[in-house]
Amino acid sequence: MEENVQESGYDALKLDNQLCFPLYAAARKVVSLYTPHFKEIGITYTQYIVFLVLWEHESVTVGELCQKLYLDSGTVTPMLKKLETEGYITRERSIDDERVVFVSLTEKGARLKEKAKNIPAAVGACVPLTPDEAAAMYGLLYKLLGKI
Repeated sequence: MEENVQESGYDALKLDNQLCFPLYAAARKVVSLYTPHFKEIGITYTQYIVFLVLWEHESVTVGELCQKLYLDSGTVTPMLKKLETEGYITRERSIDDERVVFVSLTEKGARLKEKAKNIPAAVGACVPLTPDEAAAMYGLLYKLLGKI
């Protein structure tokens, strides 16, 4: 009897009781659906989300980019260096504050949008959720992000 009580204290350590695991596993599965599309245009998922921000805003600071993507500058900066080397973006220090770096699309980066325009629909067709389920999940995930 005492063993059962003691064992039940470890229920929180069961994989099936972890919220983080299905979030992690689902994210990996969804990102893997994108991978073949990204290979066709020569980018990674993380680069894709950077492009999503830049296609919407054309120019942002590194800090704004990090905030929008929930990433730190140590993750973003090496990727931006690579994208700049490949001719997709430019990085420019602010005249007013040299600590601030602006990231902007080049013409090549802007043209990539045309190649990527069908990716969301192609991946969405592979995700077995109704539009209502997808909207509910989207809302819950952003609610979670906003509270963490």
